[in-house]
Amino acid sequence: MEKVVIIGGGFAGLNLCKHLDKNKYEVCIVDRNNFNTFPPLFYQIASSGLTSSNICFPFRRELKKHRNVSYHMGHVKDIDLVNRRITTSYETIGYDRLVLAAGSTNNYFGMDKLGEETFGIKTIAEAAHTRDEILDRLERGALCQDRERRRQLLSFLVVGGGPAGVEIAGALGEMKKYILKKEYPELEPDDVTITLLEGTDRLLGAMSEKSQKYALESLRKLMVNVRLNTMMKDYTDKYVTFGDGHREYYETMIWTAGVKGEPMPGMPAETIGRGNRVLVDEFNRVKGFEDSVYAIGDICLMLTDETPKGHPQMAQPAIQMARNLARNLNHGEFISPFRYHDKGSMATIGKNKAVADLKKISFNGFFAWLVWMFIHLMSLLGMRNKLSVLTNWAWNYIFYSTSLRLLLRPTKYPIRRHWGE
Repeated sequence: MEKVVIIGGGFAGLNLCKHLDKNKYEVCIVDRNNFNTFPPLFYQIASSGLTSSNICFPFRRELKKHRNVSYHMGHVKDIDLVNRRITTSYETIGYDRLVLAAGSTNNYFGMDKLGEETFGIKTIAEAAHTRDEILDRLERGALCQDRERRRQLLSFLVVGGGPAGVEIAGALGEMKKYILKKEYPELEPDDVTITLLEGTDRLLGAMSEKSQKYALESLRKLMVNVRLNTMMKDYTDKYVTFGDGHREYYETMIWTAGVKGEPMPGMPAETIGRGNRVLVDEFNRVKGFEDSVYAIGDICLMLTDETPKGHPQMAQPAIQMARNLARNLNHGEFISPFRYHDKGSMATIGKNKAVADLKKISFNGFFAWLVWMFIHLMSLLGMRNKLSVLTNWAWNYIFYSTSLRLLLRPTKYPIRRHWGE
Protein backbone atom coordinates (compact mmCIF):
# COMPACT_ATOMS: atom_id res chain seq x y z
CA MET A 1 0.00 0.00 0.00
CA GLU A 2 1.48 3.35 -1.06
CA LYS A 3 1.75 6.19 1.44
CA VAL A 4 0.41 9.57 0.36
CA VAL A 5 1.47 12.56 2.46
CA ILE A 6 -0.65 15.69 2.01
CA ILE A 7 0.81 18.98 3.24
CA GLY A 8 -2.15 21.17 4.17
CA GLY A 9 -5.67 20.33 5.28
CA GLY A 10 -7.64 23.11 3.63
CA PHE A 11 -10.20 22.85 0.82
CA ALA A 12 -7.72 21.05 -1.44
CA GLY A 13 -6.00 18.75 1.03
CA LEU A 14 -9.10 17.60 2.89
CA ASN A 15 -11.06 16.94 -0.31
CA LEU A 16 -8.19 14.89 -1.74
CA CYS A 17 -8.00 12.86 1.46
CA LYS A 18 -11.72 12.11 1.39
CA HIS A 19 -11.74 10.97 -2.24
CA LEU A 20 -8.60 8.82 -2.32
CA ASP A 21 -9.16 5.06 -2.35
CA LYS A 22 -8.24 3.92 1.18
CA ASN A 23 -7.82 0.34 -0.04
CA LYS A 24 -5.02 1.55 -2.26
CA TYR A 25 -3.42 4.36 -0.27
CA GLU A 26 -2.42 5.10 3.29
CA VAL A 27 -3.04 8.83 3.74
CA CYS A 28 -1.28 11.24 6.10
CA ILE A 29 -2.34 14.90 6.45
CA VAL A 30 0.28 17.30 7.82
CA ASP A 31 -0.89 20.73 9.00
CA ARG A 32 0.41 23.27 11.52
CA ASN A 33 -3.11 23.56 12.95
CA ASN A 34 -5.11 20.64 14.30
CA PHE A 35 -8.29 21.88 12.64
CA ASN A 36 -9.79 22.69 9.26
CA THR A 37 -11.02 26.26 8.77
CA PHE A 38 -13.46 28.05 6.45
CA PRO A 39 -11.57 31.08 5.05
CA PRO A 40 -14.55 32.80 3.32
CA LEU A 41 -15.87 33.72 6.78
CA PHE A 42 -12.63 34.97 8.32
CA TYR A 43 -13.84 38.54 7.92
CA GLN A 44 -16.75 37.75 10.25
CA ILE A 45 -14.28 36.67 12.92
CA ALA A 46 -12.44 39.97 12.47
CA SER A 47 -15.69 41.97 12.76
CA SER A 48 -17.01 40.00 15.80
CA GLY A 49 -19.88 38.45 13.86
CA LEU A 50 -18.75 34.89 14.65
CA THR A 51 -16.30 33.16 16.96
CA SER A 52 -13.35 31.11 15.75
CA SER A 53 -14.95 27.83 16.86
CA ASN A 54 -17.95 28.51 14.61
CA ILE A 55 -15.93 27.99 11.44
CA CYS A 56 -13.27 25.48 12.54
CA PHE A 57 -13.51 21.70 12.79
CA PRO A 58 -10.93 19.32 14.35
CA PHE A 59 -9.08 17.13 11.86
CA ARG A 60 -9.14 14.12 14.15
CA ARG A 61 -12.90 14.23 14.47
CA GLU A 62 -13.37 14.55 10.72
CA LEU A 63 -10.78 11.94 9.77
CA LYS A 64 -11.95 9.26 12.19
CA LYS A 65 -14.65 8.44 9.64
CA HIS A 66 -11.96 7.19 7.26
CA ARG A 67 -9.65 4.21 7.75
CA ASN A 68 -5.97 4.31 6.80
CA VAL A 69 -5.91 8.06 7.42
CA SER A 70 -3.80 9.89 10.01
CA TYR A 71 -3.18 13.49 11.05
CA HIS A 72 0.25 14.86 12.06
CA MET A 73 0.61 18.36 13.49
CA GLY A 74 3.67 20.21 12.30
CA HIS A 75 5.12 23.05 10.26
CA VAL A 76 7.09 21.75 7.27
CA LYS A 77 10.77 22.64 7.60
CA ASP A 78 12.23 20.72 4.66
CA ILE A 79 11.20 18.56 1.71
CA ASP A 80 13.72 15.94 0.57
CA LEU A 81 12.60 15.01 -2.93
CA VAL A 82 15.49 12.59 -3.50
CA ASN A 83 14.89 10.43 -0.44
CA ARG A 84 11.13 11.07 -0.47
CA ARG A 85 10.65 12.41 3.02
CA ILE A 86 9.58 15.63 4.72
CA THR A 87 10.81 17.10 7.97
CA THR A 88 8.38 19.01 10.19
CA SER A 89 8.79 20.84 13.49
CA TYR A 90 8.63 17.54 15.33
CA GLU A 91 9.39 14.55 13.06
CA THR A 92 10.49 13.16 9.71
CA ILE A 93 7.86 11.42 7.56
CA GLY A 94 8.55 9.24 4.53
CA TYR A 95 6.25 9.12 1.52
CA ASP A 96 5.64 7.35 -1.76
CA ARG A 97 3.64 10.25 -3.14
CA LEU A 98 3.65 13.84 -1.88
CA VAL A 99 0.86 16.35 -2.41
CA LEU A 100 1.46 20.06 -1.76
CA ALA A 101 -1.80 21.67 -0.69
CA ALA A 102 -0.52 24.26 1.78
CA GLY A 103 -2.50 27.14 0.28
CA SER A 104 -1.39 30.74 0.20
CA THR A 105 -0.18 33.52 2.45
CA ASN A 106 -0.19 37.33 2.30
CA ASN A 107 1.70 38.95 -0.56
CA TYR A 108 3.13 42.37 0.31
CA PHE A 109 4.62 42.95 -3.14
CA GLY A 110 8.12 43.69 -1.93
CA MET A 111 7.06 45.70 1.15
CA ASP A 112 7.83 42.79 3.44
CA LYS A 113 7.97 44.86 6.62
CA LEU A 114 4.21 45.30 6.30
CA GLY A 115 3.90 41.76 7.63
CA GLU A 116 4.94 43.08 11.03
CA GLU A 117 3.03 46.36 10.91
CA THR A 118 -0.36 45.57 9.39
CA PHE A 119 -3.25 43.30 10.30
CA GLY A 120 -4.74 40.60 8.11
CA ILE A 121 -7.56 38.11 7.76
CA LYS A 122 -5.70 35.37 5.88
CA THR A 123 -5.72 32.90 8.79
CA ILE A 124 -7.98 32.31 11.77
CA ALA A 125 -5.24 33.64 14.07
CA GLU A 126 -4.85 36.80 12.00
CA ALA A 127 -8.61 37.37 11.93
CA ALA A 128 -8.89 36.97 15.73
CA HIS A 129 -5.94 39.33 16.22
CA THR A 130 -7.55 41.87 13.91
CA ARG A 131 -10.83 41.63 15.87
CA ASP A 132 -9.00 42.36 19.12
CA GLU A 133 -7.28 45.39 17.62
CA ILE A 134 -10.54 46.80 16.21
CA LEU A 135 -12.23 46.45 19.61
CA ASP A 136 -9.18 47.90 21.35
CA ARG A 137 -9.35 50.99 19.15
CA LEU A 138 -13.07 51.45 19.83
CA GLU A 139 -12.63 51.13 23.60
CA ARG A 140 -9.65 53.48 23.67
CA GLY A 141 -11.47 55.92 21.42
CA ALA A 142 -14.44 55.95 23.79
CA LEU A 143 -12.11 57.02 26.62
CA CYS A 144 -10.09 59.60 24.70
CA GLN A 145 -11.00 63.22 25.43
CA ASP A 146 -8.80 64.70 22.73
CA ARG A 147 -10.96 64.88 19.57
CA GLU A 148 -8.03 64.84 17.16
CA ARG A 149 -6.35 61.89 18.87
CA ARG A 150 -9.70 60.06 19.02
CA ARG A 151 -10.09 60.40 15.29
CA GLN A 152 -6.57 59.09 14.81
CA LEU A 153 -7.33 56.05 16.99
CA LEU A 154 -10.46 55.32 14.98
CA SER A 155 -8.91 55.56 11.51
CA PHE A 156 -9.02 52.27 9.60
CA LEU A 157 -7.50 51.58 6.19
CA VAL A 158 -8.38 48.43 4.24
CA VAL A 159 -5.96 47.77 1.38
CA GLY A 160 -7.31 45.67 -1.50
CA GLY A 161 -10.66 45.85 -3.28
CA GLY A 162 -11.22 42.13 -3.83
CA PRO A 163 -13.91 40.10 -2.06
CA ALA A 164 -12.03 39.98 1.27
CA GLY A 165 -11.40 43.73 1.27
CA VAL A 166 -14.98 44.59 0.29
CA GLU A 167 -16.39 42.26 2.95
CA ILE A 168 -14.29 43.50 5.87
CA ALA A 169 -14.79 47.13 4.81
CA GLY A 170 -18.55 46.54 4.66
CA ALA A 171 -18.51 44.92 8.12
CA LEU A 172 -16.62 47.91 9.55
CA GLY A 173 -19.07 50.25 7.81
CA GLU A 174 -21.99 48.49 9.47
CA MET A 175 -20.30 48.85 12.85
CA LYS A 176 -19.86 52.56 12.19
CA LYS A 177 -23.41 53.14 10.98
CA TYR A 178 -25.41 50.86 13.27
CA ILE A 179 -23.35 49.67 16.25
CA LEU A 180 -21.68 52.84 17.54
CA LYS A 181 -24.90 54.55 18.62
CA LYS A 182 -26.07 51.43 20.45
CA GLU A 183 -22.90 50.23 22.18
CA TYR A 184 -20.46 53.15 22.07
CA PRO A 185 -22.53 56.22 22.97
CA GLU A 186 -19.33 58.16 23.69
CA LEU A 187 -18.46 58.07 19.99
CA GLU A 188 -19.91 59.86 16.97
CA PRO A 189 -19.91 58.27 13.49
CA ASP A 190 -17.77 61.18 12.30
CA ASP A 191 -15.07 60.08 14.73
CA VAL A 192 -14.56 56.86 12.74
CA THR A 193 -12.85 56.86 9.34
CA ILE A 194 -12.99 53.74 7.18
CA THR A 195 -11.13 53.86 3.87
CA LEU A 196 -10.90 51.13 1.26
CA LEU A 197 -7.92 51.45 -1.06
CA GLU A 198 -7.82 49.80 -4.49
CA GLY A 199 -5.06 50.24 -7.05
CA THR A 200 -7.26 49.65 -10.12
CA ASP A 201 -10.31 51.56 -11.35
CA ARG A 202 -12.87 49.10 -9.92
CA LEU A 203 -13.73 46.89 -6.98
CA LEU A 204 -14.17 43.13 -7.34
CA GLY A 205 -12.12 43.06 -10.53
CA ALA A 206 -13.03 39.46 -11.41
CA MET A 207 -16.79 40.09 -11.25
CA SER A 208 -19.28 41.72 -13.62
CA GLU A 209 -19.57 45.47 -14.05
CA LYS A 210 -23.04 45.34 -12.51
CA SER A 211 -21.67 43.72 -9.35
CA GLN A 212 -18.76 46.14 -9.19
CA LYS A 213 -21.04 49.19 -9.30
CA TYR A 214 -23.40 47.73 -6.72
CA ALA A 215 -20.54 47.01 -4.32
CA LEU A 216 -19.18 50.54 -4.70
CA GLU A 217 -22.58 52.14 -4.09
CA SER A 218 -23.33 49.89 -1.11
CA LEU A 219 -20.01 50.66 0.59
CA ARG A 220 -20.51 54.38 0.19
CA LYS A 221 -23.96 54.08 1.78
CA LEU A 222 -22.22 52.45 4.74
CA MET A 223 -20.00 55.54 5.04
CA VAL A 224 -16.89 53.80 3.68
CA ASN A 225 -14.54 56.07 1.79
CA VAL A 226 -13.56 54.14 -1.36
CA ARG A 227 -10.46 55.26 -3.21
CA LEU A 228 -9.89 53.73 -6.64
CA ASN A 229 -6.80 54.09 -8.83
CA THR A 230 -4.78 54.71 -5.67
CA MET A 231 -1.55 52.91 -4.83
CA MET A 232 0.41 52.91 -1.59
CA LYS A 233 4.19 52.86 -1.39
CA ASP A 234 4.94 52.62 2.32
CA TYR A 235 3.53 52.45 5.83
CA THR A 236 5.81 53.80 8.55
CA ASP A 237 4.94 55.07 12.04
CA LYS A 238 1.24 54.80 11.19
CA TYR A 239 1.64 57.08 8.15
CA VAL A 240 0.71 55.76 4.71
CA THR A 241 2.69 57.09 1.77
CA PHE A 242 0.61 57.00 -1.38
CA GLY A 243 1.78 56.68 -4.96
CA ASP A 244 1.66 60.43 -5.57
CA GLY A 245 3.84 61.08 -2.51
CA HIS A 246 1.36 62.51 -0.01
CA ARG A 247 1.02 60.97 3.45
CA GLU A 248 -1.94 60.29 5.74
CA TYR A 249 -2.27 58.85 9.24
CA TYR A 250 -4.08 55.54 9.74
CA GLU A 251 -3.94 53.86 13.14
CA THR A 252 -4.99 50.47 11.80
CA MET A 253 -4.23 49.01 8.39
CA ILE A 254 -5.89 45.75 7.31
CA TRP A 255 -4.12 44.09 4.38
CA THR A 256 -6.15 42.09 1.83
CA ALA A 257 -4.35 43.21 -1.32
CA GLY A 258 -2.88 39.95 -2.53
CA VAL A 259 -1.69 36.43 -1.85
CA LYS A 260 1.23 34.22 -2.84
CA GLY A 261 1.94 30.55 -2.49
CA GLU A 262 2.96 29.31 0.96
CA PRO A 263 6.76 28.78 0.97
CA MET A 264 7.78 25.13 0.65
CA PRO A 265 11.37 24.68 1.94
CA GLY A 266 13.34 22.23 -0.17
CA MET A 267 11.45 22.69 -3.44
CA PRO A 268 13.92 23.43 -6.28
CA ALA A 269 13.85 26.95 -7.71
CA GLU A 270 12.90 25.64 -11.17
CA THR A 271 9.62 24.27 -9.76
CA ILE A 272 8.52 27.69 -8.49
CA GLY A 273 6.70 30.14 -10.74
CA ARG A 274 4.94 33.48 -10.51
CA GLY A 275 3.56 34.37 -7.10
CA ASN A 276 5.69 31.72 -5.39
CA ARG A 277 3.37 29.04 -6.78
CA VAL A 278 4.52 25.53 -7.67
CA LEU A 279 4.50 24.81 -11.41
CA VAL A 280 2.36 21.82 -12.42
CA ASP A 281 1.15 20.20 -15.64
CA GLU A 282 -2.49 19.65 -16.56
CA PHE A 283 -2.64 16.64 -14.21
CA ASN A 284 -1.34 18.67 -11.23
CA ARG A 285 2.02 16.89 -11.35
CA VAL A 286 5.02 18.98 -10.33
CA LYS A 287 7.27 19.45 -13.32
CA GLY A 288 10.38 17.31 -13.04
CA PHE A 289 8.86 15.06 -10.37
CA GLU A 290 5.78 13.80 -12.19
CA ASP A 291 5.96 10.32 -10.68
CA SER A 292 5.81 11.34 -7.02
CA VAL A 293 5.00 15.00 -6.30
CA TYR A 294 1.78 16.91 -6.97
CA ALA A 295 0.39 20.34 -6.08
CA ILE A 296 -3.23 21.43 -5.86
CA GLY A 297 -5.16 24.52 -4.84
CA ASP A 298 -3.80 28.01 -4.22
CA ILE A 299 -0.19 26.85 -4.08
CA CYS A 300 -0.07 25.47 -7.63
CA LEU A 301 0.34 27.27 -10.94
CA MET A 302 -1.08 25.50 -13.97
CA LEU A 303 -0.38 27.51 -17.12
CA THR A 304 -2.61 26.76 -20.11
CA ASP A 305 -3.99 28.67 -23.08
CA GLU A 306 -7.22 29.21 -21.11
CA THR A 307 -5.39 30.19 -17.90
CA PRO A 308 -2.17 32.03 -18.86
CA LYS A 309 -1.90 33.41 -15.30
CA GLY A 310 -3.03 30.26 -13.54
CA HIS A 311 -6.35 29.50 -11.88
CA PRO A 312 -8.04 31.79 -9.34
CA GLN A 313 -6.80 31.22 -5.79
CA MET A 314 -10.24 30.39 -4.48
CA ALA A 315 -12.11 27.43 -3.00
CA GLN A 316 -13.67 25.98 -6.15
CA PRO A 317 -10.47 25.44 -8.18
CA ALA A 318 -8.90 23.83 -5.09
CA ILE A 319 -11.82 21.46 -4.56
CA GLN A 320 -12.04 20.51 -8.24
CA MET A 321 -8.28 19.93 -8.51
CA ALA A 322 -8.34 17.68 -5.45
CA ARG A 323 -11.16 15.54 -6.79
CA ASN A 324 -9.59 15.26 -10.23
CA LEU A 325 -6.21 14.25 -8.78
CA ALA A 326 -7.91 11.65 -6.57
CA ARG A 327 -9.70 10.28 -9.64
CA ASN A 328 -6.41 9.86 -11.50
CA LEU A 329 -4.56 8.33 -8.55
CA ASN A 330 -7.40 5.92 -7.86
CA HIS A 331 -7.44 4.90 -11.52
CA GLY A 332 -3.73 4.16 -11.45
CA GLU A 333 -2.85 6.33 -14.43
CA PHE A 334 -3.29 9.93 -15.45
CA ILE A 335 -6.08 9.98 -18.01
CA SER A 336 -8.19 12.96 -16.85
CA PRO A 337 -6.54 16.36 -17.33
CA PHE A 338 -7.86 19.11 -15.08
CA ARG A 339 -10.53 21.38 -16.53
CA TYR A 340 -11.87 24.12 -14.29
CA HIS A 341 -15.63 24.61 -14.25
CA ASP A 342 -16.30 28.14 -13.05
CA LYS A 343 -19.38 28.12 -10.83
CA GLY A 344 -19.28 31.86 -10.33
CA SER A 345 -18.24 34.34 -7.66
CA MET A 346 -20.00 35.94 -4.73
CA ALA A 347 -19.31 38.64 -2.15
CA THR A 348 -21.36 40.19 0.64
CA ILE A 349 -21.20 43.85 1.58
CA GLY A 350 -23.52 43.83 4.58
CA LYS A 351 -27.01 43.11 5.78
CA ASN A 352 -29.28 42.40 2.79
CA LYS A 353 -26.45 43.41 0.45
CA ALA A 354 -24.46 40.98 -1.68
CA VAL A 355 -23.42 40.39 -5.28
CA ALA A 356 -23.47 37.12 -7.18
CA ASP A 357 -22.19 36.18 -10.63
CA LEU A 358 -23.31 32.61 -11.28
CA LYS A 359 -22.50 31.33 -14.76
CA LYS A 360 -24.72 33.37 -17.11
CA ILE A 361 -26.71 35.25 -14.49
CA SER A 362 -25.69 38.17 -12.30
CA PHE A 363 -27.83 39.53 -9.47
CA ASN A 364 -27.45 41.52 -6.29
CA GLY A 365 -29.28 42.72 -3.20
CA PHE A 366 -31.39 40.71 -0.78
CA PHE A 367 -31.74 37.56 -2.89
CA ALA A 368 -27.99 37.45 -3.58
CA TRP A 369 -27.43 37.84 0.16
CA LEU A 370 -29.73 34.87 0.89
CA VAL A 371 -27.96 32.71 -1.71
CA TRP A 372 -24.57 33.74 -0.30
CA MET A 373 -25.66 32.77 3.23
CA PHE A 374 -27.09 29.41 2.14
CA ILE A 375 -24.01 28.37 0.15
CA HIS A 376 -21.60 29.35 2.92
CA LEU A 377 -23.72 27.76 5.62
CA MET A 378 -23.94 24.44 3.79
CA SER A 379 -20.19 24.45 3.13
CA LEU A 380 -19.27 24.42 6.84
CA LEU A 381 -18.12 21.17 8.41
CA GLY A 382 -20.21 19.85 11.30
CA MET A 383 -23.90 20.27 12.12
CA ARG A 384 -23.03 22.10 15.34
CA ASN A 385 -21.09 24.73 13.39
CA LYS A 386 -23.94 25.14 10.91
CA LEU A 387 -26.48 25.66 13.70
CA SER A 388 -24.18 28.04 15.62
CA VAL A 389 -23.54 30.19 12.58
CA LEU A 390 -27.23 30.25 11.62
CA THR A 391 -28.20 31.26 15.16
CA ASN A 392 -25.63 34.07 15.24
CA TRP A 393 -26.69 35.34 11.83
CA ALA A 394 -30.38 35.31 12.77
CA TRP A 395 -29.76 37.14 16.05
CA ASN A 396 -27.55 39.76 14.38
CA TYR A 397 -30.09 40.25 11.60
CA ILE A 398 -32.95 40.94 14.00
CA PHE A 399 -31.17 42.93 16.71
CA TYR A 400 -27.98 44.23 15.04
CA SER A 401 -26.25 43.13 18.22
CA THR A 402 -23.88 40.40 19.27
CA SER A 403 -22.36 39.13 22.48
CA LEU A 404 -19.14 38.33 20.63
CA ARG A 405 -17.46 41.73 20.84
CA LEU A 406 -14.99 40.41 23.38
CA LEU A 407 -11.46 41.79 23.62
CA LEU A 408 -9.45 38.67 24.48
CA ARG A 409 -5.83 39.50 25.18
CA PRO A 410 -3.55 36.43 25.39
CA THR A 411 -1.25 35.98 28.35
CA LYS A 412 2.45 36.37 27.67
CA TYR A 413 3.89 33.71 29.96
CA PRO A 414 4.90 30.96 29.88
CA ILE A 415 6.16 31.42 26.32
CA ARG A 416 5.47 28.41 24.07
CA ARG A 417 8.38 28.88 21.69
CA HIS A 418 7.79 25.60 19.89
CA TRP A 419 4.35 26.82 18.72
CA GLY A 420 6.09 29.23 16.39
CA GLU A 421 8.51 26.73 14.95
